[in-house]
Amino acid sequence: MLEVPGYAIGSPVGTGAGSKIYLATHVVTKKCFAVKHVERKSADDDRFVEQVELEFEISHQLKHPSLRYTHSIHRAKKFLQVKEVAIVMDYVDGLPLDEARPNRLDTFLVICLRVSAGLHAMHDAGYVHSDIKPNNIMVAKGGVVKIIDFGQSCPLGHKKERIQGTPDYIAPEQVRRMPLDARTDVFNLGASMYWLLTSENYPTAMRNVTARGGIDLMSAESPLAPHELNDRIPLPLSKLVMECCRDNPNERPRDMKELSKRLEAIKRFWQKSRSRDRQRGQASRQLGGQENTGVDAPAPPEEES
Repeated sequence: MLEVPGYAIGSPVGTGAGSKIYLATHVVTKKCFAVKHVERKSADDDRFVEQVELEFEISHQLKHPSLRYTHSIHRAKKFLQVKEVAIVMDYVDGLPLDEARPNRLDTFLVICLRVSAGLHAMHDAGYVHSDIKPNNIMVAKGGVVKIIDFGQSCPLGHKKERIQGTPDYIAPEQVRRMPLDARTDVFNLGASMYWLLTSENYPTAMRNVTARGGIDLMSAESPLAPHELNDRIPLPLSKLVMECCRDNPNERPRDMKELSKRLEAIKRFWQKSRSRDRQRGQASRQLGGQENTGVDAPAPPEEES
């Protein structure tokens, strides 16, 4: 393991693309950090070295409560070639969304609003994440939400030479190797919201790649909208998720600012609806009836200051 000056490296806490992640303690402040480490054992590992170097280059520029910050990078070379690389990142003491799915709608909306705010800040800085998915979104105590893993991120308008992305969440333009922009992250987040709400994966373009390598975009399946799979989901939210996942980027919300406005409107609608339900429930109890409270779930995370 590459030594990182100023840090005591502890036990492994996770893995990434060709990497291992360790808990580390700053020897002076005693504060906890995460260290991502990649070792080059063959030419096949070059892309993992490149990804972790890219992650540092981009995330070191991003300072937002919902974006994991990378503090420093450390390399070990042999014969002028990088053999090991490690980056020191904020430690997130929580779970990814695929392991901590919200079971209450207001919690879901708060998380999505914080993710969209983080992505908006990233887009303002000139970058696309391009791999938003539930296990790249961490949820920790106090309502902390962190977007992680910037190894596939790129500048706005960048056209990648090869297909990169996670098949269940990848946008059509990523499969077509077209220029990527904020609407790419809108699709990735929309596909993530679809899974969180329905437990089903949206049928992305990657899932319809033909045996010869051609792409038959979304012709194999006509996905049901979230409210058709779960009738507790408000229709405005269901429509928004489906708009985020449209094949044509021009038909999606144009950026995270627009997406956030619509999520905020849905949140207000849901809160008013729940308030009416509670008032009806109180009246029902006074008449000897039973209250229908809707979804049973834990309280939403606290708001960040």
